[in-house]
Amino acid sequence: MPLVAGVDSSTQSCKVVVRDAETGTLVRQGRAAHPDGTEVDPAAWWSALQTAVDAAGGLADVAAVSVAGQQHGMVCLDEAGQVVRPALLWNDTRSADAAAQLIEEAGGGEAGRRFWADAVGSVPVASFTATKLRWLARHEPANADRVAAVCLPHDWLTWRLAGAPGLEALRTDRSDASGTGYWSPATGEYRFDLLERAFGRRLRVPAVLGPAEAAGQLDPAVLAGAGTAATGPGAAAPGGVAAPGGALLGPGAGDNAAAGFGVGARLGDVVVSIGTSGTVFSVADSPAADPSGIVAGFADATGRFLPLVATLNAARVLDAAAGLLRVGLDELADLALSASPGADGLVMVPYLEGERTPNRPDATGSVHGLTLRTSTPAHLARAAVEGMLCALADGLDALAAQGAVVRRVILVGGAARSAAVRRIAPQVFGYPVVVPPPGEYVADGAARQAAWLALGGSEPPSWTPAGTEEYAAVPVPAIRERYAQARERHLDRPAQG
Repeated sequence: MPLVAGVDSSTQSCKVVVRDAETGTLVRQGRAAHPDGTEVDPAAWWSALQTAVDAAGGLADVAAVSVAGQQHGMVCLDEAGQVVRPALLWNDTRSADAAAQLIEEAGGGEAGRRFWADAVGSVPVASFTATKLRWLARHEPANADRVAAVCLPHDWLTWRLAGAPGLEALRTDRSDASGTGYWSPATGEYRFDLLERAFGRRLRVPAVLGPAEAAGQLDPAVLAGAGTAATGPGAAAPGGVAAPGGALLGPGAGDNAAAGFGVGARLGDVVVSIGTSGTVFSVADSPAADPSGIVAGFADATGRFLPLVATLNAARVLDAAAGLLRVGLDELADLALSASPGADGLVMVPYLEGERTPNRPDATGSVHGLTLRTSTPAHLARAAVEGMLCALADGLDALAAQGAVVRRVILVGGAARSAAVRRIAPQVFGYPVVVPPPGEYVADGAARQAAWLALGGSEPPSWTPAGTEEYAAVPVPAIRERYAQARERHLDRPAQG
């Protein structure tokens, strides 16, 4: 049976899984940490990938490798393929003014937002690559002058795995390209006019591949420093034939598209991923174009579309609450479940790191309804969990308003391990909630893509997570009603600056 590898190069760490291409059975895995910060030298990702591959037992026996990564990050390369400056990550908000400029230059207000939504399916926000390029051009002109090509984190890692053969060999996929602000999911083409509008001149960009199209082959030498060999006598290619040039490289994917692919999301499923950021997305047959900017009209990893709502504040809201209360996350969950639904009127608006949805990059969090009765650890714990979930439920409403069919919610991400999150989610969302067992679903989605490539079929292999649990509860509308009131009062405050 051929083996395949999937990589998740996320904000916080790099994970590598090696799975059986036909059954999806996990064979081995490894991980390594990434540095903190909103800008990172890509060399740190490469070092972490080498360490994670080594921990996973190497890639000598795999037929294909695919890399999924954090979306939007700006990796700028010079003519020689050298990194010009540390990559600005998705959660770096310094380009918020650049996003506003791009909207204003397109007509401003509703007209400007409509222009961008029609052009590329999404309205610029600080996360998108196009806004970061504008920031670079305006604030670091010397660095901007050196830039010959721009790519995304997963593109750069795939290119490095191929041996960094030249800028013309840069490759990406639909899902990650759709988060740049200069590639259209509706037409499947780059909008070079928008790239030039953002940066001031045209740059080389990666070729966009189809869902099961090879990006090249793994260079046997690139992982030698990690104590592993990329190929060997047992290295398998499609059909079990040794791959003399190394394992095939998949097109890769953005992290959300890979997670949806990893959990097997179908039409009617909405995936809520609660990690460093929170995302709410569904599988769709047609592209989205929301001029409000709430829904980003991304593409998925299979040829369909992935309308998505993102929040900057997700699992770290629980971390912050646990830190305030000086408890662990399990005890935080117990405290939250000991309080009544709605926390007796205590509401947290969890904009602790600014916010993307709504677009308030300079916002701060707030707590409403604090009384002597609600001044308890249990109430604060419950308000933190409900506030985080209510912010995500706003995203669920936005998807439905754009025509998404919602039959169930698939809950994934690190915070899905919280008993409080699992039990409170159906009360807040108003839909059945299914929770796959804890796993590395972004890496699994990348591995499933690699298996699709290695096996050569017209459809991807049918991997289904085993041990999925379903949670149902009577919805409690008052939770969201109180949250909406607090959110509107919060948004009426002057923005922090």
